[in-house]
Amino acid sequence: MITLAHLSDPHLAPLPPASFVELAGKRLTGWLNWRRKRHLVHGRATLKAIIADLQAQGPDAIAVTGDIVNIGLPAEYARGREWLASLGPARDVSFIPGNHDIYVAGCAEMAAREWGAYMQGDAGESFPYVRRRRPVALIGVLSGVVTAPFMATGEIGPAQLQKLAALLNKLKAENLFRVVMIHHPPVSLAAHHKRLIDADALKAVIAAHGAELLLHGHDHRSMLNWLDGPDDRKVPAVGVPSASAKPGMDHDAAGYNLYRINGTAGAWRCESVSRGIGEDGKVSEIEHRRLIG
Repeated sequence: MITLAHLSDPHLAPLPPASFVELAGKRLTGWLNWRRKRHLVHGRATLKAIIADLQAQGPDAIAVTGDIVNIGLPAEYARGREWLASLGPARDVSFIPGNHDIYVAGCAEMAAREWGAYMQGDAGESFPYVRRRRPVALIGVLSGVVTAPFMATGEIGPAQLQKLAALLNKLKAENLFRVVMIHHPPVSLAAHHKRLIDADALKAVIAAHGAELLLHGHDHRSMLNWLDGPDDRKVPAVGVPSASAKPGMDHDAAGYNLYRINGTAGAWRCESVSRGIGEDGKVSEIEHRRLIG
């Protein structure tokens, strides 16, 4: 058996100091939004409690599905590198950027420079990348793209989707449990300015080529949707809350999931354990469910 932990959207707080030049354009609207509301939502103590509980569970691997930073300030990327390192070595921590990580032009380069070891495949390839961990194949798909102010949409693009289809076929032939990691969910109730533009194309790839599990963040909610797969099989698409969301806010309080995966191709078993923070600041099990098998 392998245990995979999944967390997302830590939105490391607080914002570092920024110059007037750095706050030009979209960063200014993000900065104002942080000062108005978001600083009340994301807490360092909350994130610390979640990470301590996660590490106490001793997972074999950790998947982080985006949004370490908030408004794409250069100082946020160095701090993000330190935070990723605190989770574990790059071999054990797989990361894919979210829309906040690719906030404005130049952010993708900063992310690659500071976090590159955490978001590349075993052969050093970029998105979509593959990491083989015993019976599991972790597939990192990039949906974070630069957008206009007040927009948080994501897009995979035809080139990635074509490569993803080929990878899913290849990994199935290797009898691996395929886990697709992406920031934006393929199914969402969020407003259109926050959705994955080519969600239908992604769902078509999954329907044609299959996967065992899809993990995402972005909506800051605990979510489970079932995607169509080949041969009338369903693929669970699972989202988690922001890992730093304080209890009592608009969205779900901070939490993460553990996936316990065992079995063999054609007879996989996967159980999900959701753990979250309560009003008392303590983290405990919220839900235990069987996803496969």
